[in-house]
Amino acid sequence: MLKVLPAIAVILAASWGCGRLALLVGQPRVLGEMVAGVLLGPTMFGALFPGVQQALFPAEVKPVLYVLSTIGLTLFMFLVGAGLDHGSKEKGENGKAAALAVSGIVPSLVLGGGVGVLLHSQLSVPGVSMFQFALFIGGALSITAFPMLARILYERNLQNSRLGRLTLYAASIDDAAAWCFLAVLSALHATSGIGSALVTIGLATAFVLLMLFGVRPLLRPLGRQVERSGKFGFDQMYVVVGVALLAGFCTDYIGIYSVFGGFIAGLAMPRNKVFREAVQAKMMDVVCVLLLPMFFTLSGLNTQLNGLASLALLGPFALILAAGFVGKYFGCAVSMRAVGFGWRQSFAVGGLMNARGLMILIFINIGLAQQMISQEVFSMLVLVAVITTAAAVPLYRWALPPRFENEVAFPSPDREKVLV
Repeated sequence: MLKVLPAIAVILAASWGCGRLALLVGQPRVLGEMVAGVLLGPTMFGALFPGVQQALFPAEVKPVLYVLSTIGLTLFMFLVGAGLDHGSKEKGENGKAAALAVSGIVPSLVLGGGVGVLLHSQLSVPGVSMFQFALFIGGALSITAFPMLARILYERNLQNSRLGRLTLYAASIDDAAAWCFLAVLSALHATSGIGSALVTIGLATAFVLLMLFGVRPLLRPLGRQVERSGKFGFDQMYVVVGVALLAGFCTDYIGIYSVFGGFIAGLAMPRNKVFREAVQAKMMDVVCVLLLPMFFTLSGLNTQLNGLASLALLGPFALILAAGFVGKYFGCAVSMRAVGFGWRQSFAVGGLMNARGLMILIFINIGLAQQMISQEVFSMLVLVAVITTAAAVPLYRWALPPRFENEVAFPSPDREKVLV
């Protein structure tokens, strides 16, 4: 405890300071927290004060931070799933979300894969085939930062708008597909065969079906009880937190990361408005203030940006960044326009879906640990994550200024025509 508590105190102070600075420059607080994590890592704090950083984050502290950060991210995504207002979904919204997800995955996968083919001989780790290297680059660029996107929408109170719901569902599909994709790549790279990857995908599908069609009906009386009594006490909290953590354990054990278990557990919660509001009020602030900053910091401690010192890497980096941006931004915008949204809304969603945040950092950390990519490629993809995430809100505001944003959350028929 004497080693863990000072580390947590520094993490909270850095997250608060960088979060405030992010708000001052018009960025979401969550981007500042993400940057705080990187700054506390070896890139800046470790480079300037290596002894202090080593004393603050010794090896025995990192496993504690890992457990706490994983719990925090799992609970946050549970709250996102539990907070979605399914009762206000429009007819055909699931199909539109699926179309948006595919438009965010396929162009990025194709463009990223093409860049991977071009750069294989220059950047690939020995022993990694061109096929595997290209698929890894494409898969990394196809990710949308689901947790960060959720934070942005919640900070703007758009999570239950038509645009917000559609974007969240599409982002969840994007990331789930990316983790299944990574499972296939990991199985191929480890020569364990495609069979083990297919087992992972099959188990994940079975888990989703069990939660939505088996566990959800069992939880409905809980929602009715809270709605009838107007109270959400310790008994209800034990059930809610227990289900969320157990679901996270199941998906992590399956191999697709606990964050998706938390989200599916949230979707399985009762849909009563009183229940949803009570869960959010009880849990959201503590999760966001105490636990999520540890997730950002732990990822930052594993991030090295020193690999981009060479000017020879600027050209490859520009190609990777361009492939990732063009694939997501224009792919999603064209898809949104095709399913009936106006160009303003379409480009706003394209900007949001282009944010990759720390989900790509998790993806590439796994690739680095399994020696599928080099330190140089890892560094490039870290910068892609920072740049595309920082650009998300400015692109969104450019497409949807405040006078139009209110109409997205509370649309009127006349203004819908203007947006189109």
